[in-house]
Amino acid sequence: MEECSVHHQESSLHNHGDREDDMLERSVVVEVVQADTSPIHADMIERAVNSFIKKLSSIDVYFPITEFHNPFLEEHVKSIRFCFDDENNITDKERLDMVQGLLSYRVFKLHDGGPEVEEICAGDGDEAVEAASHWILPCTDFQDLWENLIYETNVKNELLRFVETTLLLADKKVNTNIISCNRVVLLHGPPGTGKTSLCKALAQKVAIRLNNRYTHGQLIEINSHSLFSKYFSESGKLVQKMFAEIRELIDDPNAFVCVLIDEVESLAAARKRTGSEPSDAIRVVNAVLTQLDAMKHYPNLLILTTSNITGSIDLAFVDRADIKQFIGLPSQSAIYKIYQTCIQELVRTKIIIGGDNILPVETIKYKDPEDSCASMELWRLAGDSTGLSGRTLRKIPFLGLAMFCNVSRKVDMKSFLKGLKKALERQKADREELKSEDE
Repeated sequence: MEECSVHHQESSLHNHGDREDDMLERSVVVEVVQADTSPIHADMIERAVNSFIKKLSSIDVYFPITEFHNPFLEEHVKSIRFCFDDENNITDKERLDMVQGLLSYRVFKLHDGGPEVEEICAGDGDEAVEAASHWILPCTDFQDLWENLIYETNVKNELLRFVETTLLLADKKVNTNIISCNRVVLLHGPPGTGKTSLCKALAQKVAIRLNNRYTHGQLIEINSHSLFSKYFSESGKLVQKMFAEIRELIDDPNAFVCVLIDEVESLAAARKRTGSEPSDAIRVVNAVLTQLDAMKHYPNLLILTTSNITGSIDLAFVDRADIKQFIGLPSQSAIYKIYQTCIQELVRTKIIIGGDNILPVETIKYKDPEDSCASMELWRLAGDSTGLSGRTLRKIPFLGLAMFCNVSRKVDMKSFLKGLKKALERQKADREELKSEDE
């Protein structure tokens, strides 16, 4: 127990004095979801988890550990997950070696109950509008979302590093007139590529990683369309009131607040395009820009925005975004990983059998293309799936099961892959029919 205590003092970030050392710098973070009914202090759980980790023989990036065969952990812990800075380029052995070294623990409970609806009105007697959805973070709605967003690039880690650096600049009191930072992220790209999901997952991940610095996180998803009042002259006032409520939230130094503006072009439409439209559209853009400038000095604020049509966004808003990240359609490798995680989940839940022999994508790239093993068949299906969005891809395994497999009994891997192929062919045929109807 003494050894565990020493390791705990080295690895835990709860008691460090330097706040800038308390952020996201560790290469391996152990996220421990504490049971809702557990009254145990986080330090005790960390020590127990640390002892448990030393006995592990393998590490899974995409799925948390939920079975411990340890009475204490079974009572007080829901899950344990290992998070690596670069999950795409680490071998299984490297992962195992890393978790036997210095770790950073995050022990937290998940908020339940879903979002609350925030209503505002432009003035006394005016009709209230549903202006935003409000989550307390971390919450069950977004748990495991981050790990199951799969990209070819290291965009997820880059976004975490962005947040870390904004906090570092604030801690060091860097002159913002010399080094500019607006704390605004713009994710753009075609529909269905996971932009909104990535924003929500990032908010959740930041709330977890910074739980030693802030007692909780908050996510405010602004309903852009609702803020445009049916009385056009009121829209600017609604935007100002919405941001006034956000200002009240970030005035709490114990909360890290993420604001999500989906389809930001609705609130920040290019003003040069609004010449023939009511002047209220211009007032809305001006109000948004003014509020962003007023709040950029708050270290506990992050503005996350998405757009499918960046050409419609006002250039002044685009210029304020620190990161402008394109999120494209997944590559063959990313699609393979998406299908692989779907198979792993179906194996875990005992719906299909025989999925343990699906090889990692790093291995499958070097196999003979004519190989008839299940992994190569999945690789070929991934190639046939290029051009589809992540949103569509995650539906295809379900459709394959529902339409082409006998789910009254366990489905073997060969039957599942046949069903997956037929579902993919059906999906592509349906898309072609819809295209022809549009023409």
